[in-house]
Amino acid sequence: MLKTSTDSSDLRPVSDVAAFSTMTDRNVVDDESLFGAHHYRRLKAVVRRTQGAWLYTQDGERILDCLAAYSAANQGHHHPKIVAAAVAALQNGYGSVISNVVYTDALSAFLKKVATIVPALSPRLGNGRNKVLAKNGGVESVETAIKLGRYYGYKQKGIPDGKQEIIVFRNNFHGRMITIVSFSTSEHYKQGFGPLTPGFVTADFGDLAQVEELINKNTCAILVEPMQGEGGMYQPPDGFLKGLRELCDKHDMLLIFDEIQVGLGRTGKMFCFQHENVVPDVLILGKAIAGGIVPVSAMVTTAELMDLAFRPGSDGSTFGGYPLACVAGVAALGVIEEERLADRSAATGRILKQRILDIASRSSHVKEVRGKGLFIGIEVKSGDAMEFCQKLLDLKMLANDSHHHTIRISPPLIIGDQEVDYICERLEKVLVG
Repeated sequence: MLKTSTDSSDLRPVSDVAAFSTMTDRNVVDDESLFGAHHYRRLKAVVRRTQGAWLYTQDGERILDCLAAYSAANQGHHHPKIVAAAVAALQNGYGSVISNVVYTDALSAFLKKVATIVPALSPRLGNGRNKVLAKNGGVESVETAIKLGRYYGYKQKGIPDGKQEIIVFRNNFHGRMITIVSFSTSEHYKQGFGPLTPGFVTADFGDLAQVEELINKNTCAILVEPMQGEGGMYQPPDGFLKGLRELCDKHDMLLIFDEIQVGLGRTGKMFCFQHENVVPDVLILGKAIAGGIVPVSAMVTTAELMDLAFRPGSDGSTFGGYPLACVAGVAALGVIEEERLADRSAATGRILKQRILDIASRSSHVKEVRGKGLFIGIEVKSGDAMEFCQKLLDLKMLANDSHHHTIRISPPLIIGDQEVDYICERLEKVLVG
C-alpha cells in the first residue's frame, strides 16, 4: 500500500532495505506523476532494491520478478560478477566516456566477445568473420540494421536510393523511435507522430506465401523477431524462418533477426535462431548483453557487409560502446556462458511450461499457453491480461501483459525449483481460484 507523504528532500536510506532516498512510496508516485511523462501504464509497486530474481519494497517485502525488464536481467539483478566488473571499472578510471576518435581496450574486448559468441553469420555473403557495431539501446541497433539493409539494396542491388523496401511483420515490436513506429501495426504507437518514414511493407507473422507476394525489385531486406515478444509471445510455425532464409537467398536480400528480447539464453538456446538452425545475415542484440547494469546494444553482421555500409562519417554514437558498458558486457556474456544459462532456461522452462499447461487445463480464463524456455505467454479469454497481472502483483509476483491479451512470464534465467513453485502457486490462485 502506498504510504502517506512526508519530506522527500533527505536522500539517506531509512530501513534495513538499502534505498536511494527516504522518499515515501506516495512521494515517489506523486513526484513521478508531476515531473515525468505518463508514457507507461504502471502497476502499483515502488521498488527500492533488486537482487537475483527478486525486487524489494521499502518495507522489505520481496516480489518475484517474472518480467526481468523484458529480458534485460537474464543473469539476475545485480549479478556479483557483473557488478564487480563495473565497480572495478569505475574505481580504476574505466568508467567515463571516451571519444570514439581513439581506441580503448574495453571496446576492443567487447567487440571481440560479441563477434565470437555469435555463430558466423551469412555464409552466402561472408567468410566466417563477424563484426559488431555497438550502440546504447536496442532500438538504436534496429535503426542501424535498417541502414545496413537499405545501403545493401542501394549499393549491391542497384535499387535507386529512396526506393528501398524492407518487409516487416504484423504485431512487430522493434522499439519506439520515429522510423520504427512508422511500421508498427499498433496505431497508438504512431498516431499523431507523422509524417512517418516510408519504405516498409507488412506481412502476417508466419505467412510465408504472403511474404513472397510482397517481394519486388526494390525489396532489400526482411526484418523479423524469431519469436514475437510484445506482439503476444508468438512462435512462428515450423519452417517459417527457414523459408525466409530461402527467399532472401533467392532474391538477394538481407535477413535481419531482432533478438533483443529473445536472444542470450532467453528461449533455451543462446540465440533464438538456433532452434531452427537458420542463420541470419544480421543479428540485433541488446538488454541482457550487459546484464541490465548498463545500457548497451549491438548490431552483428559479416565483416563484408559491415565494411560495405559503414565508413567514417556514416554512423556514430557518443556513448555507443563506452568503457563502462563494454566492461559490464564482457562480464555479462561470460556469466551466460559460464553458468550455462541457456541450458538452465531450457530445462526450467520445460518444467514451468508443463505446470502452467496443467493450470490452464483447469482454468476457465486461459485461451492458450505458448513459448520456449523461460519465455512463456498465457493468453486470457477476456483479452485483459493486465487485470491478472495486478492480481499477481498483489500476491508479490511481477508480470506484465503482452499485446493486452497475454500474461508474460519471463523471469531471470537463474530461477530454480522454489521460484517455479512460487510462480505456479500464484498462477493457480489467480487463474483457477
